[in-house]
Amino acid sequence: MDDMPDAPNTPQGHGHPSDLPELPGVTHRFVGLPSGLRMHVAEAGEREAPAVVLLHGFPQNWWEWRKVIPQLAERYRVIAPDLRGAGWTDAPAEGYTVNGMVADVVALLDALALPRVGLIAHDFSAFIGYRLCFDYPDRIGAYLCLGPHPYIRLGFKPQMLAGLAQLWFQPVVAAPGLGPWVLSGRALPHHLLSGFTDSISEEDTAVFTRRLHAPGHPEAGSALYRNLILPEMGRLVSGKYGQNRLTVPTVALLGSDDRAVLPDMLAVDGDRADDLTGHMVDGAAHFLADDRPDAVVQHALELFSRAL
Repeated sequence: MDDMPDAPNTPQGHGHPSDLPELPGVTHRFVGLPSGLRMHVAEAGEREAPAVVLLHGFPQNWWEWRKVIPQLAERYRVIAPDLRGAGWTDAPAEGYTVNGMVADVVALLDALALPRVGLIAHDFSAFIGYRLCFDYPDRIGAYLCLGPHPYIRLGFKPQMLAGLAQLWFQPVVAAPGLGPWVLSGRALPHHLLSGFTDSISEEDTAVFTRRLHAPGHPEAGSALYRNLILPEMGRLVSGKYGQNRLTVPTVALLGSDDRAVLPDMLAVDGDRADDLTGHMVDGAAHFLADDRPDAVVQHALELFSRAL
């Protein structure tokens, strides 16, 4: 296992990446996984404390959690990796499926000798989180999902048209050739970050887009949409996720200002989970960790204090 805590800062282990942002109390290292992937990991908090893993969405990276990490680190060991093809982690040509990325996370837990963790995930990582809960329930002590639960009800309502309209970019990004081309430019990445929130500054947008434009990363983003996001969204809306019972204590959060969210989306029919609740967060849309980090931290502390 190629874990380099003593020379953590670049893939070659020779100093600090020039574009890696600094957050007080956060350290960085690169962990080599058995697959050959070299994963960047940001860490904070005491190593002896219960561990909480934060999985970012697209087109963000570990920096998505900049407003959340300091408060969580007062009580937990916080681990925020850049997933395959994002941030400062390698961007190989393959592996952008839910199975591949779940395997990456499990391999990281093994490399860091973490038998059981709390989990927070956002956006496409919500799918990774649920698969971890279904397939590795012994490894996930509790799950805070910044997204819907797997049993959402999606009967058609006219209000859904507004939400569907804002997802026009998804098939564009997923298209081979076209997707990497638009992600390599300025317009679409800035739209994805600033078109849905006022809580991401220009400086933060630059942190995300610089890494999105790194070699191999536009291709990785397109592959992610093509092989993970769109297929898993199809499984979610068709009810296939509902065939699994959720045994991990789970809280799902949705922003009340998200145009794709319906009032009863968090309702659960029947007895499908051991411990599942959902909450609408006022003053937030899709980017909950940016819009309402206080709410994310509050729900995380409440959940993990009783489950970890």
